[in-house]
Amino acid sequence: MHSPIPLHIAAEARPATWTADIWLRIRRHFLLKAVGTTAFTWLFFIGYFHLLRNPAFPVTVMPLTALDHLIPFQPYTLGAYLSLWVYVGFAPGLQLTFRELVVYGLWIGALCLSGLGLFYFWPTQIPPLNIDVSGYPGFAMLQGVDAAGNACPSMHVAVAIFTAVRLADVLRAARTPWLLQAINWAWFAAIAYSTLAVKQHVVLDAVAGALLGLAFALPSLRWRPGPR
Repeated sequence: MHSPIPLHIAAEARPATWTADIWLRIRRHFLLKAVGTTAFTWLFFIGYFHLLRNPAFPVTVMPLTALDHLIPFQPYTLGAYLSLWVYVGFAPGLQLTFRELVVYGLWIGALCLSGLGLFYFWPTQIPPLNIDVSGYPGFAMLQGVDAAGNACPSMHVAVAIFTAVRLADVLRAARTPWLLQAINWAWFAAIAYSTLAVKQHVVLDAVAGALLGLAFALPSLRWRPGPR
């Protein structure tokens, strides 16, 4: 017969509170997560900007929908747009084991490579909107760095929804309060909306980005290391 697991070992196997669980996840491989996420983002942007400035095929201008005409230029949403680069660090930063972290990186890496592949074979851009951004700090730099190309699918939305799905899974597993889980989805929604409100993308870009992100996020919940 198997002897029962001692209570002190069972307690160590799973933290008693959600705060202890989250803190344990943050501490595990912290330096690797910080350096790896930074390096991964840097490598992605090398490919992104190369394709942006050197399209291999004729560039398709994305059409505007009725919803695009209804959404005005809202410069105050720039903060939400830029917050993606903070948001994307949460899901990998809360992976518990080294195996989980590596598999997470493979999934989001495949997502980003797929997006770059689409940009290579089907370069796109949004139509010129003739918005004067001279009075809005940060927008001139944004348009100079992240021009209106590489539009569809929106990788901003794709990476954001991948992060939202995987972060929601971690928050459920850690038994966090519902408010934190609601904040996760609200943050994603703010990022996705901001891509339209700052006029970096059109509605079709955002929809395509969401579908691309889900095409990798949902399978990544199934094919990954099991709990240890």
